[in-house]
Amino acid sequence: MGTKAICPGSFDPVTHGHLDIIRRAARTFDHVVVAILSNPRKQPLFTLQERLEMLGEVTSDLPNVSVQSAEGLLVDFVRSQGAHAIVKGLRPIQDFEYEWQMGMVNRDLDPEIETYFLMSSKEYSYLSSSIVRELAGYGASLDEHVPPRVAERLRAKFASKQKL
Repeated sequence: MGTKAICPGSFDPVTHGHLDIIRRAARTFDHVVVAILSNPRKQPLFTLQERLEMLGEVTSDLPNVSVQSAEGLLVDFVRSQGAHAIVKGLRPIQDFEYEWQMGMVNRDLDPEIETYFLMSSKEYSYLSSSIVRELAGYGASLDEHVPPRVAERLRAKFASKQKL
């Protein structure tokens, strides 16, 4: 397909489901910018710097993927990157209505920017960062849900919280 695409999210933390979408987007577009956005409705577990580091580590094998942070409207960031595509992953049912609504708002703001939805792979269709954080809080195994380095950081984060 060519061109540059933006793959936005909070990635708190990055999961195997996120990586699946990023890898598939990287096969489709010339360059993919993974944009860590701040969401005023969410209180992140990891700092912005920690999320940038984790995403950089787990996408380091993808030469056409870069990681950046972004604030403000997504369409403004997309324009600033010279991109015309937004890539979002969709899990069954729970994501569709919200993501469709946001895609329509983005189209109203800039009709030149297209939103592409990639269906989650079957094995990640139930997975979310909030589920991973909850599992980590209980000390459950995270191996099937996140890369090893992310699992280490989650264990360390929750170990330090329990000491407080």
